[in-house]
Amino acid sequence: MTGAYLYAADRTPFGRFGGALAAVRPDDLAASALTGLLDKAPGLDRGAIADVVWGNANGAGEDNRNVGRMAVLLAGLPTSVPATTVNRLCGSSLDAVLMASRSIETGDADVVVAGGVESMTRAPWVLPKPARGFPAGDTTAVSTTLGWRLVNARMPKEWTISLGECNELLQERFGISRQRQDEFAARSHALADEAWASGFYDALVTPVAGVELARDESIRAGSTVEKLGALKTAFRADGTITAGNASPLNDGASAVLIGSEQAAGRIGADPIARIAGRGVHALDPQDFGFAPVEAAEAALGRAGISWADVGAVELNEAFAVQSLACVDAWKIDPELVNAKGGAIAIGHPLGASGARLVGTLAHRLRESGERWGVAAICIGVGQALAIVLENVEATR
Repeated sequence: MTGAYLYAADRTPFGRFGGALAAVRPDDLAASALTGLLDKAPGLDRGAIADVVWGNANGAGEDNRNVGRMAVLLAGLPTSVPATTVNRLCGSSLDAVLMASRSIETGDADVVVAGGVESMTRAPWVLPKPARGFPAGDTTAVSTTLGWRLVNARMPKEWTISLGECNELLQERFGISRQRQDEFAARSHALADEAWASGFYDALVTPVAGVELARDESIRAGSTVEKLGALKTAFRADGTITAGNASPLNDGASAVLIGSEQAAGRIGADPIARIAGRGVHALDPQDFGFAPVEAAEAALGRAGISWADVGAVELNEAFAVQSLACVDAWKIDPELVNAKGGAIAIGHPLGASGARLVGTLAHRLRESGERWGVAAICIGVGQALAIVLENVEATR
C-alpha cells in the first residue's frame, strides 16, 4: 500500500450565525472552498481528481441532494469529476479526509479532494410529513440548525438530552470548574486573534467572493475571564456552561487536497504531511464529549507513536468542559492544544470543522518543525474521530 499525503488546505472565513455569510448558500460556500484549494495547485489537471469526498451534517435545505457534487459543478470542475457527501455530524469533514486517505492508500485513487460545509444560519425548519392528507391538528416546525430533531420515541431519554446538558453531566463527572472553562475560552479567543494578526491564517483562508469578511467572525479579541464569568449559564441555573465557553453557531467551508507520494509531479507541489494514523470511537450518546480520548489513542497506536512524540494537537472545542476533560485524560501539556485558537473563538460550522483542524495542524507542524501532530473531534450521539499527521519536512 502507498502512503496518503496532504498537499494543500484551504477554507473560507467562518461567519457567525446570521452574520456576513448568512446570504451565501451552502453549496456556494462549498464551491468557494473548493476553488480556493485548487488555486493552490494551478498545475493540477482538474480532470485528474479521482473523487471529491464532502462532509455535511444537516443536509436539510440548500445543502440537500449531495452538496459535494453540487460544489464540483458550481466550482466549474469537469463534469467527469465525481463527488459524494458523507454525514458523521460534527465529524463529517474529518470523516471525508479519512475516507480520501484510504482511497489513496489502497490505490483506488491518486488525487482526492476532501472537505465539508455547513450553513447553520440557512438550515431550514422542517415539518414532519403526515401519515395521511389534511390532518386536523396543528403541527410544529422543527429547526435543523443543531441538535436532536424528530426524535424516535424508542430512544432512551438519557440518550436524547441536549448537547449542553450532556456536557453539564461531564462537568459533574470530572469536576471541571466554571473558572477553568472560562480561562480556556478566553485563551481560545486570544490565540486566534494573535494567529490572525501574525499572518498564520493568511495561507489557509480564502475570502468568499462578494462578501466583506476578512477573518473568522466570532473571534472576540477582548475576551477575558472576568467578562466571560459575567455571562449567565445556558442549560442549568446552577450550571457552568455559557454561550462564552461553548462553540458558537457558524457558517463556513473547508477543503484539503490529498494524494499519493507519486502524485507530487501531477499536483506540482511537494506534500506537507503524511496521514499516519486514523481512529474512531463510540460510547454512550450522552458522553459524546469524552469520545475523542479513545479515538486519539487508536490513531496514535496505528501510527506507532505515543503522546510523548506529539508536538501539536488540534482538538475541536465543542465545549470548553469536554475539551478540558480530554486534555486531562491524555495527560499532555495544554499548551500543545489549539495554539492558534480553537472553535470557541474561530467557530464550529459542523460539517466544515474536521477539515479545518487537519489544515491547521499540518501548517502548525510546518511552522514549528515538530514531526507529529494529532487532530480529534467529538461527535454528537456518542462518537469521535482522530487523525495523526507526520510532518514530511521533519523526516528529511
